[in-house]
Amino acid sequence: MSRRDDKPRVPRKDRTGASPFLVGALVLGLIAIGTYFGFTKHVPFTHGFRVKAVFNTSNNLRPNSPVRIAGVNVGKVKKIERYDGGDGNMALVTMEVNDEGLPIHKDATLKIRPRIFLEGNFFVDLEPGTPSAPNLGDGDTLPVTQTASPVQLDQVLTALQSDTREELQRFLEGYGTALTYEPTAADDATQDPDVRGETAAQSLNDSIKYAGPALRNASIVNEAFLGLERHDLSGLVKSTGTVTKALARNESQLQDFVTNFNTTMAALASRQSELRQTISLLAPTLRNADKAFDSLNASFPNTRAFARELIPGVKETPATIDASYPWIAQTRKLVSKAELGGLVDELRPATADLSRLVDASLTALPQADLVAQCVVNTILPTGDIKIEDGQFTSGSENYKEFWYTMVGLAGESQNFDGNGQYVRFAVGGGDQSLSTGKYGGSAGEKLFANVNDPLLGTRPRYPGKRPPYRPSAPCKDQKIPDLNAAKYGPAETGSATAQAAARARLARANAAAAKSQARGASSQPDSVTAELVDRLNPFRTAKAGERP
Repeated sequence: MSRRDDKPRVPRKDRTGASPFLVGALVLGLIAIGTYFGFTKHVPFTHGFRVKAVFNTSNNLRPNSPVRIAGVNVGKVKKIERYDGGDGNMALVTMEVNDEGLPIHKDATLKIRPRIFLEGNFFVDLEPGTPSAPNLGDGDTLPVTQTASPVQLDQVLTALQSDTREELQRFLEGYGTALTYEPTAADDATQDPDVRGETAAQSLNDSIKYAGPALRNASIVNEAFLGLERHDLSGLVKSTGTVTKALARNESQLQDFVTNFNTTMAALASRQSELRQTISLLAPTLRNADKAFDSLNASFPNTRAFARELIPGVKETPATIDASYPWIAQTRKLVSKAELGGLVDELRPATADLSRLVDASLTALPQADLVAQCVVNTILPTGDIKIEDGQFTSGSENYKEFWYTMVGLAGESQNFDGNGQYVRFAVGGGDQSLSTGKYGGSAGEKLFANVNDPLLGTRPRYPGKRPPYRPSAPCKDQKIPDLNAAKYGPAETGSATAQAAARARLARANAAAAKSQARGASSQPDSVTAELVDRLNPFRTAKAGERP
């Protein structure tokens, strides 16, 4: 026998230890707890991220109704209870959102929507808000201004009673007539040119292209009406109620206000064309105002810094005022009748003369303006033209050539003797005679000269008569002359007899010039050389009976 067989055997009824029933119950309990955790996936006495929202009505929303973002379940409704604030007819809905639905921002919005067409099985549609807004904390509450509830079908049917339906039918008929009415010529007379001849429906269709920016700006304005803090809009409504009650207590004054307001609106309606122009200019005015406000906002930091730097000076202002009293006393004496006061009386006649001078300048300034426009529009553009003259082309603007000529003349007149300054000219000879028009008008004489080469022509060609002179035509309106359009004229050399006579007269003129030079009579221009010098002198003055 083994040692195990040596122990005495204990009967089953006398054995002690764990009860099979208790062990089985514990096992069943553990299995039930594991199954619960497996299906609920929730640890007891804990909860996820919860957010609350106030709704005007919870409709048929119930606990465990889903919470969705863009159609995806991210949580569920945990509790629905009556909201103590407001008018007492609102509901407070508590929702639990999974990590997939976080974060939720303070500008988030919630809407109760039906999951089927004929209502029922509602869910909460959550829009988490903009990333720039602060995040909501666990347990925070969204106000009723950020929630919306669906309109029930029975509410629509209750609102549309028989009399309401008839009025709605009349309204729709009138609205349809207004949209399809063809305007007459009298109707179009006061309308904008863009909508003349169009029906109201066509004009509404045309306005769609402007609806995008307009609705975007309206959305910004509406969002601004909600305020920055939680109770801004409710405070506005409350204040509006207070103002309305105050108006109701003063019915006579309110009646007068309505009458005056009606008169004001009638006055505006009578000036609708001017009002339309004003409104059309409002958009650019607002754009300029935005720029001005931006600049003003940018200047505020510097203004604040300036204000801080100004504080010590302001503190010293009382002492400065005390120290200025002696100066003020002396200044009072300075402006008295015996000092500056008397000087003002003496200057009063000069002030009257100055005012008359200012009045006279009103006549002179328009003339000065015409002169300035003449210089800008006619003289300066003409001076900028480059004259093309074949091999003699300088490539510079003609006003520069004028000053080049002035410099050359100044250089030529640097020679002088005991009689003063003089200019030397080398007079050439040749077998080709040259003559000019009559010098000094129709009663004058011609000038003659000899050249080596035959004449090619004259430029510009003599037009046969002087161009018209119209002193009443404004200079600023004159056409800029084409300086390169001057035509060449033929060389009028004349017959051989005429050339011989011209050479004889030239010989006599040269002899007379030699005699004049020998006598030192340089002051009387009785030779060809003297005549040429006299004609080329830019500072000469016209003689009696001579054309300048």
